[in-house]
Amino acid sequence: MDFKIAVLAGDGIGPEISACGVDVMTAVCEKFGHKVEYRNALCGADAIDKVGDPFPDDTYNTCLWADAVLFSAVGDPRFDNDPNAKVRPEQGLLAMRKKLGLYANIRPVETFGCLIHLSPLRRDIVEGADFVCIRELTGGMYFGEKLEGDDRAYDTNAYTRAEVERILHVAYGYARRRRRHLTVVDKANVLASSRLWRKVAQEISLQYPDVETDYMYVDNAAMRMIQDPKFFDVMVTENTFGDILTDEGSVISGSMGLLPSASTGEKTPVFEPIHGSWPQAKGKNIANPLAQILSVAMLFEYFDLGAEGRLIRDAVNASLEANVRTPEIQVPGGATYGTKEVGAWITDYIRNH
Repeated sequence: MDFKIAVLAGDGIGPEISACGVDVMTAVCEKFGHKVEYRNALCGADAIDKVGDPFPDDTYNTCLWADAVLFSAVGDPRFDNDPNAKVRPEQGLLAMRKKLGLYANIRPVETFGCLIHLSPLRRDIVEGADFVCIRELTGGMYFGEKLEGDDRAYDTNAYTRAEVERILHVAYGYARRRRRHLTVVDKANVLASSRLWRKVAQEISLQYPDVETDYMYVDNAAMRMIQDPKFFDVMVTENTFGDILTDEGSVISGSMGLLPSASTGEKTPVFEPIHGSWPQAKGKNIANPLAQILSVAMLFEYFDLGAEGRLIRDAVNASLEANVRTPEIQVPGGATYGTKEVGAWITDYIRNH
């Protein structure tokens, strides 16, 4: 297969982990006989500094050219600490999602046996946890009508039937490929938008009689994820709830640097780590590249190239078992490996297996 890949490294640790992801993808393509072409494009604070726009037209056109986008991270404290900033790096991320029609965000949450001790939860609670969060990504408060004033502000949580239907079909598709259990998360006892979600979900569920469907208020879901994460198989929810719940789910594994994600929809799909830009670590060669590398595995799997994805996952697991780890997940007294060294070890493993 021939691949055209748009590489959006972004800000902070983005360029460092992006390089690891590109190296891994190149190695896999060489091993399996795929051709790959990369084009780099600006986004986030880097793009604001250079062209004044966090998601410029040139970047959008590069994304349209590509078969997939390998994205890293955006964000810079210069903007975080300035409430009056008119242009922010994160606006580029939202623009990318909207322009590419990326309405489905897929975030797998899984544990790694050798890292269970790093989870803030007890081993018996998290060991074996394996679920997928499906977050609606282009509707709700993040994109609804807004007002921001000195004395009054609001964000409108608006959804249409069509938006709810399409994300539910995505979620049921994942449930059918897994353990056939879908949990619809809402706040239907309070919010009108959530009542629409539940009504539509109840209707759509009739099309999937082979999938067990249950419904859970978001506050209960937040508690259940901590008390019994193994209850979940596939979870689907709206944009704001999904943003919060997926970040909560990420700590189950013990490090945000371990989990990848995919955003899919109408145009080019995007594959990215769930973590942010961690500007304090920029240039220090300490950032964990595994989430970026596992995003490459999800990219191959999206194109039904399971063997390629499995090889990357095997390489990541082998690196963890060999204690080739960045500092935040290294065992006490273990050798010191930086971002580049971990990436290079995994790339070499792929080339030699």
